[in-house]
Amino acid sequence: MELAQDVVIIGAGIAGLTTSLGLHRLGIKSLVLESSSDLRITGFALSIWTNAWKALDAIGIGDYLRNQHERIDGVIATSTITGQMGAQVFFKNKGKHGEHEVRCVKRKLLLEALAHELPHGTIRFSSKVVSIDQSGYLKLVYLDDGTIIKTKVLIGCDGVNSVVAKWLDFNEPVFTGRLAIRAYANFEGGHGYGPNFFQFFGNGFRSGFLPSDDTSMYWFFSWSPNTSDKKPEENPAKLKQFVLSKLENAVDKHMRTIVEATELDNIVCNPLRYRHPWEMLWGNVSKGNVCVAGDALHPMTPDIGQGGCAALEDGVILARCLAEALKKQVIVENEERDKEEYKRIEVGLKKYAAERRWRSFELITTSYLVGFIQQSDSKLLNFFRDRILVKFLASRIVISLN
Repeated sequence: MELAQDVVIIGAGIAGLTTSLGLHRLGIKSLVLESSSDLRITGFALSIWTNAWKALDAIGIGDYLRNQHERIDGVIATSTITGQMGAQVFFKNKGKHGEHEVRCVKRKLLLEALAHELPHGTIRFSSKVVSIDQSGYLKLVYLDDGTIIKTKVLIGCDGVNSVVAKWLDFNEPVFTGRLAIRAYANFEGGHGYGPNFFQFFGNGFRSGFLPSDDTSMYWFFSWSPNTSDKKPEENPAKLKQFVLSKLENAVDKHMRTIVEATELDNIVCNPLRYRHPWEMLWGNVSKGNVCVAGDALHPMTPDIGQGGCAALEDGVILARCLAEALKKQVIVENEERDKEEYKRIEVGLKKYAAERRWRSFELITTSYLVGFIQQSDSKLLNFFRDRILVKFLASRIVISLN
C-alpha cells in the first residue's frame, strides 16, 4: 500500500507531537508515525521551565497543564557530604535573569494534552519505520507492515536511536558512564514538603525530589557504577534497596523517606546517553527536506532538566519555519513547481537548523558539566564545588531557562 503526505513526523513523543500541533495551529496537516500501539508514557514526570512554558503557551495548552501542577518556588542544593546548603535560587523573584515559572509535569498528562488537540487520525500507531529512500523531490518512508509513504517533508522525532538521525549521518549517542533511577511516590494525605525542588550532590551520586502536585512527588538518583559498585538488576525492588543503601548515611533524611514510600511499579532505571556537543557544530541537523528534533537531535543528560523543554522549543520553532515555507504560493507548474517547493522547504529547515544548532550545543554541554561536577566524588573537585562552584552551577541552570 502506498500513501502520500505533505509532512511525515516519525515519533509521537514530546517533539513529534509538539511539531505536529504547531503545524496544525498554522494550518498545515501532518502525519505522525508511532511504532508502539499507544502513546509511550515513560519517565513519569519532567521539569518544565520558563522556556518550555512559552512553547506550551504558543501551541495553546499551557494553562491546561498549569491548572494540574504545582508551581515550584525555588531550588535548594545541598551537599550530601557536609549537609550544608550550597545554593538556593528563588524562581518567583525578579532577579538578574527575571522571574521564572517552573513546574514538575506528569509526562502522561503532557502527551495526552498534545495528542488531544490534534485532528483525529493524525497519529498512526503500530507504524515502525524500517528504512528511508528518495524518489525525486520526495522521501519514501518504508514501514514494517509493507506500507510506503511518500512525503514532501520528513521529520525525525524518534528518540536517541533515531532512524532519521542515522540517515543524516549523525553518530550514535554515547554512554556517559552514568545510570539514572527515576520514580515517583504518591502520598494520599499530601506529602507536606512544600513547592520546592531539593537537590543533593557529592559522594559519587546526585539525587533530588520535587512535587508535581499536593500528593505526588517525583525523585531521581544518578551514579557511575564501578567494579565495586555493580549496576543493580533491572528489578524495582533491588533498585529501591540500592538507592536506600546509598542514602543510609545521608545527612538529610527526607529523600530516604520519599524513596521508602515509593511503589515498585513506579521505579525505572536507564543508562544516560548524550550526543557529543561538537557534533552540533558540523552535523546535519537538516539535509534537503529532512531534519531531526528532540532527542533525535540533542540527547542530553537530565542534570539541568532541559531535555523535554528543548524538545518543546524545537517543535514550535520547526513548525513556524516549515509553515513559512509550505504556505508560500508557488506559481510555476509541474516539475518546476516541485523543485521550487523543495527549495523553499530546504530553506525553511535550514533556518530551523541555524536556530537550534547553538542552542543544542549549549544545553548538551551545560547539562553534562553540571552532572559531572555535582556527582563527582573527587576530594579536590568536591572542595571547589561545595565552596565555589555550586552557586555558579545554580546560575547556569537559571540562565538556560531563558
